[in-house]
Amino acid sequence: MTAYAYILRCADGTLYAGWTNDLRKRLAAHNAGRGAKYTKGRLPVELFYCEGFATKEEAMSREAAIKKMSRGKKLALRNVKIYG
Repeated sequence: MTAYAYILRCADGTLYAGWTNDLRKRLAAHNAGRGAKYTKGRLPVELFYCEGFATKEEAMSREAAIKKMSRGKKLALRNVKIYG
């Protein structure tokens, strides 16, 4: 797996979806205020959910699908086990 779609839980309880090739580095960037405008004002953030993919295109597609989900469906993903 080389790319990940992920959801972060922000300090204010909101959720943020994104994709990356390096999950640890991206999470550190978010928490340093360099990840995204949305998360910058809602620190700290924690990894809520992630899913691995073979290509960046697959991860980007999954990110787009996650962003279209309702909050309830996003929260339900926490209970889904992903094996790669």
